[in-house]
Amino acid sequence: MAKLHYEGYGNEPATVLVREKLGSANVYAKNAQSILNKATGFINAYDFTLNPYRGCQYGCSYCYAAAFSPNSKMRQDWGNWVIIKQNAAEVLGKELANWDKKHPGKPASIYMSSVTDPYQPIEAKQQLTRQLLEVMVSYQPTLVIQTRSPMITRDIDILRQFQRLRINMSIPTGSESVRKDFEARSPSIKARLHAIGTLKYSIPCDDNHEARFSVTVTPLLPTLPDEQAYFISRLEVADRVVVQEFHASNGRSLVASTREDALVLKRKYAWWYDDEEKSYQQFMAKLACLLMDVQIMEGKEGFGYE
Repeated sequence: MAKLHYEGYGNEPATVLVREKLGSANVYAKNAQSILNKATGFINAYDFTLNPYRGCQYGCSYCYAAAFSPNSKMRQDWGNWVIIKQNAAEVLGKELANWDKKHPGKPASIYMSSVTDPYQPIEAKQQLTRQLLEVMVSYQPTLVIQTRSPMITRDIDILRQFQRLRINMSIPTGSESVRKDFEARSPSIKARLHAIGTLKYSIPCDDNHEARFSVTVTPLLPTLPDEQAYFISRLEVADRVVVQEFHASNGRSLVASTREDALVLKRKYAWWYDDEEKSYQQFMAKLACLLMDVQIMEGKEGFGYE
């Protein structure tokens, strides 16, 4: 397949043009050959990953997914472009039908999403993630949704219909000042906590529906000492809290690692990162002390459905 050239990123004639501008982001659209990708590595407990978009407008400083950008210029400009997989719903329907034919009585397990946020700002207009949920609900996969966006509450009407669902809300810090440094474009901590609470009390968990709710404190960012107890108390809304340190930084552009942007920011928080292991263990101890009825898990294990 010929290499694609995105307008605004490179000297060659563009083969994929900017469809529109949304905030600071160039929005592109292209067809996907497939939408379900075999789950590997960190989330290999699932059959597939599903990413409605490529790129992410939140542009978090630490996001490892920048490593999977189409080219080096787009990698450096992470957060300022997004690619819509415009035929995703059609392709998903075909792929799930094929799975059902080959695996009768065994629903697929799907992790949405691994390298994008399915509820980033473009979703408010595009509603591609909602379309995918409408397709999936007919096949009833085991579905895990990973997001940092309160927009997910828009789709409660569909989410209520899934029989096996886990929603992971990403909240890496309990301090707004830290959030604004590391992930300035993301929704507020308060809005995310409110969203996970709304989801929990709006989606049934009964004999026919197994809905679960996690807060993923990943990667663990500093929370100011005088805000830690309050933040942790708010996590009681979840049945699971997942904690993970930064991805290793190895300097290789094609490997998922912590971006230089975040490494620079870490120097601002020397009080936490000068002895990162100690900070991590102290935070974990506070979680265990204050969250008696919440499952606390670390790393890969915490991202499983069970």
